[in-house]
Amino acid sequence: MRRVAVVAPAKALRESLVRIAEAGCVEIELAGDGGPEVRRPAATRLRRLRAELERPLLSEAPPDLDALEREGRTDLLAGEAQLEERLGSAVRHGEAAALAGWCPEADVGATAARIAGAGGTLVVLRAPRGVDPPTLLTGADTGPPARPARTVRRSFTPLVSTYGTVPYADLDPTLPAGIVYAVMFGVMFGDAGHGLLLVAVALLLRGGRPRRLAALRPLWPFVAGAGLAAAMAGAAYGEFFGPTGVLPVLWLAPLEEPMRLLAAAVVLGAVLLAFAYAAGIVNRWREGGPASALFATTGVAGAALYLGLAAAAGCLWLGRPAIAAVGAVIAVVGLALAGAGLHATTAGGPGGAVQTGIQLLDAMVRIGSNVVSFARLAAFGLTHAALGAIVWDGTKALADRGPVGVATALLVFLAGNALAFSLEALVAGVQALRLEYYELFSRLFEGEGRPFRPWHLPVEHIPAPSAGARPPAAGEAPSGEAARLGMVREEHT
Repeated sequence: MRRVAVVAPAKALRESLVRIAEAGCVEIELAGDGGPEVRRPAATRLRRLRAELERPLLSEAPPDLDALEREGRTDLLAGEAQLEERLGSAVRHGEAAALAGWCPEADVGATAARIAGAGGTLVVLRAPRGVDPPTLLTGADTGPPARPARTVRRSFTPLVSTYGTVPYADLDPTLPAGIVYAVMFGVMFGDAGHGLLLVAVALLLRGGRPRRLAALRPLWPFVAGAGLAAAMAGAAYGEFFGPTGVLPVLWLAPLEEPMRLLAAAVVLGAVLLAFAYAAGIVNRWREGGPASALFATTGVAGAALYLGLAAAAGCLWLGRPAIAAVGAVIAVVGLALAGAGLHATTAGGPGGAVQTGIQLLDAMVRIGSNVVSFARLAAFGLTHAALGAIVWDGTKALADRGPVGVATALLVFLAGNALAFSLEALVAGVQALRLEYYELFSRLFEGEGRPFRPWHLPVEHIPAPSAGARPPAAGEAPSGEAARLGMVREEHT
């Protein structure tokens, strides 16, 4: 993200801003009141109409505001009011005017070339001290998702932005967060048949079907990824619309080896937490430097405490007391670093010591509870397998009772799988989101940034009159094109 200034002769500033609004890749900073003496005309007429606003629209040329008011063109009036607000925020010096803002680095060249034709220029400035640039996540750019990788990233963006705006200095977690979410969802929704149904739903969304869900179309890669992960987990479990025997068990059958599945889920959670701590260390370094990375409970101190406790507990369970002692030493070092960092944020004295002790105890309890929390991956995977087994057992029992039994068995199979699919998709989706936010994102982020909000409005281009056009005769109503042209006033020099 680059700090920029839109600089143009005062007479050409409007046209430059119209081109910027049409491109939609520059965030323009407004003055406190937006210049009331400039903003008044369009905003006053817009308030006077008191009509339901349409989508704001900009006129390419300065419009006749009285004509817009008479015709009830609230869309053009709203766009003109926004433009006047930005014109009023411009800093003027002689014949020149300038506006400050932010623009993605990749769009600076194209935007500069775009406004050059109007007599303006885009100047790259040094970012002011103490001001963080707005955050634009990769894939959530202002242009169309031309590449498949960008399409996938864009579908994962709501997963991160719903939690909060990533600080500008932090790592962009969009793609890893989406992959981790799909994996966790797949473990809990492990059925190859149900996973393929979810992939089919994603393909329908991609095709814009059903129309009432067309707004969800950009999310189809996200849904497809979750479905593929569920299908792969189902293949590992040997589940295809339940334990139907269509697929062999490639890894384990959940209902036959539940403890093994629980242990695998906890190990997976421990690995994910380790990666979250690693990303947290990088973020703390980029936010506050080496000291912040070293003493933060989401930095080196917290990572050492976590790895030490994990090593001590794991090695004691495996009967390796010597290695467990090393893990305990690492945990003590992490505890000391975290204590120093936490105590520095207190007022000191006995009260500060008590506060630090409580926070350290909370950090240790949270580490243990967070690791165990990943056992829900196995728990809901077992629930899904149990529902599938119940439906399949009922289907087989009914299928042995003649033609009526076969018809009833088919109904039970379809209705049971529909219920299991709907219920488990909801539960697995919510639980994967909960694990992502509370166990992982809480270690990545300590603050929140500001989202990048570029100014973007569609522009109404008025075509030039054709060579053979004639002016209307006296008393003759003007044509549609002439009426539109009549709304445009000449720009006086």
